[in-house]
Amino acid sequence: MIPGPRNLITDVSGLRVGNAADSRLKSGCTVVTARAPFMASVHVMGGAPGTRETDLLAPDKSVSEIDALVLSGGSAYGLDACSGVVDGLRAAGRGYRVGDATVPIVPGAILFDLLNGGQKDWARNPYSALGRAAFDAAGPDFTLGTAGAGTGALTAMMKGGLGSASLVLPDGTTVGALAAANPLGAVTTPGDRHFYAAPFEIDSEFGGLGPDPASGLGRDMTSRKHEAFFDRGNTTIAIVATDAALTKPQCYRMAVAAHDGIARACVPAHSPGDGDLVFALSTGARPDTDATRDVTLIGHAAALCLTRAIARAVYEATPEDGDLLPCWSTLNA
Repeated sequence: MIPGPRNLITDVSGLRVGNAADSRLKSGCTVVTARAPFMASVHVMGGAPGTRETDLLAPDKSVSEIDALVLSGGSAYGLDACSGVVDGLRAAGRGYRVGDATVPIVPGAILFDLLNGGQKDWARNPYSALGRAAFDAAGPDFTLGTAGAGTGALTAMMKGGLGSASLVLPDGTTVGALAAANPLGAVTTPGDRHFYAAPFEIDSEFGGLGPDPASGLGRDMTSRKHEAFFDRGNTTIAIVATDAALTKPQCYRMAVAAHDGIARACVPAHSPGDGDLVFALSTGARPDTDATRDVTLIGHAAALCLTRAIARAVYEATPEDGDLLPCWSTLNA
């Protein structure tokens, strides 16, 4: 397995990603869409999720395909980013047809970034406009780090961010991941230098420093985020994708498997104060894929991509005025 040409989720053919952010707000959103509707499911392992239209992604629900997925900051306010994406899809004539009506289907998930130093004194919820801007900006290339849904993200010890990674399997199937990393836990080991995800790094994509040589890791629960304000506003939200032709139950199994990626990159993970959630989507661009045989490998690849995407999110974060926590790049200059 090797990374795709961009090492982004958009290496999955047909996918497009758009970011929008407000630096004053210290928040933003990220949209994943495609040239055509796609199959998707979701699995939640955090104790404090914030979601929109995720029930319809359960394997037993009747909606088979959706038009876009949204990751957003803003806690419950950020769910309104989905409304802006719905507006954009409607303007483009996209959506589920019911007689003469068109209904865009846009599930979403949010992370908590309301106490990160940004100015949250809005008179009107800004997230619908951010969602529309992200949808309009969608394309094959996009910015990582302090961008989109990762703009205001914070890990336990430093700024979080938006990350992505991909893998191409031996049969040509592509798998990718996109993550907005804002966990309760740490993404780096004590000392702020080595990533927990280091054993899974490819081509020095997040510094090439290798694993921490120390033993007994995971017992130090120091958190600058907790000391700065509060430790219940957390979440890693993610999307994993493949061009293999998966059914909705197979997408669900892919989402379940991908959660291993969060646990490898964030220590601890899936806590009562996190909203950890993974969407899994299939574009079906490779209809000849034997997904029944390959879904285990696809799920494993999704977890590997998600581990790397979370580390890249933190590695690529950049400093901005008013930050409560430092960036990895600043701590390791």
